[in-house]
Amino acid sequence: MLNLTARRVGELGTTAIILANLMACRDLVIIPSTTRSSAARSLTPMNISPKHLITLLLAGAMFFPGRAFAQEAPDVLIKRVSEEVLAIAKADKQFQAGNQERIMEVVRAKVLPHVNFQRMTQLTAGRYWRDATPEQQIALTNEFKALLIYTYAGAVAQIRNQTLEFKPLRAAPDDAEVEVRTAVLQSRGEPIQLNYRLEKGPNGWKIVDVNILGAWLVQTYRNSFAAEIQKGGMDGLIKTLAERNKQLSASPPKPVIKN
Repeated sequence: MLNLTARRVGELGTTAIILANLMACRDLVIIPSTTRSSAARSLTPMNISPKHLITLLLAGAMFFPGRAFAQEAPDVLIKRVSEEVLAIAKADKQFQAGNQERIMEVVRAKVLPHVNFQRMTQLTAGRYWRDATPEQQIALTNEFKALLIYTYAGAVAQIRNQTLEFKPLRAAPDDAEVEVRTAVLQSRGEPIQLNYRLEKGPNGWKIVDVNILGAWLVQTYRNSFAAEIQKGGMDGLIKTLAERNKQLSASPPKPVIKN
């Protein structure tokens, strides 16, 4: 069964979303790619450092809808939404107290249409997507999206003093796919690489993948999804995700304990 909770989230008082599941899961199989950096390969279910989790949270800022700015450049979009989420999380006392209702309200209302969830799910499922029925594709997309939202909500209350550095965009004006490079600056330790892959569509730029320390979310989840599908088929994967989402919905986020 998928179990995507970071174990040591309290060590530095920082946490994350989406990739927090991805990297900190215990029962979801993570198969490191040989193309990852040594730092990325070190992010395994048993040894993920909580100092990286805040990076994942900032990645999560991009994974949920709000007002659309369809004509924004991709790097401008990433900068705007990241800074808005950081500002809210640092100022909102309900967020900091772990009020799940408030967190979910802001997640759904503030930060949404910046990810193409169907495209991301399709890329993550790989060849199994083509074999799935339309009903299975819809169900898988919904459960994957819910998983990311719940994990984000459980992590957002942990933001405190982190900041972001935005790298110059390397792209031609007519590019339809770009990578926006950023780094998370912590009060301690080295900056953490955090990059976004975006595709341009009819409704503007949408995120389809995130890279943390050289590890792309889609590739890592692809290996894990494949392992679940091989065990129980597409319906088995959907059921496992649904069960995990049910658990997350019943578990309120834990606030930061101030020293």
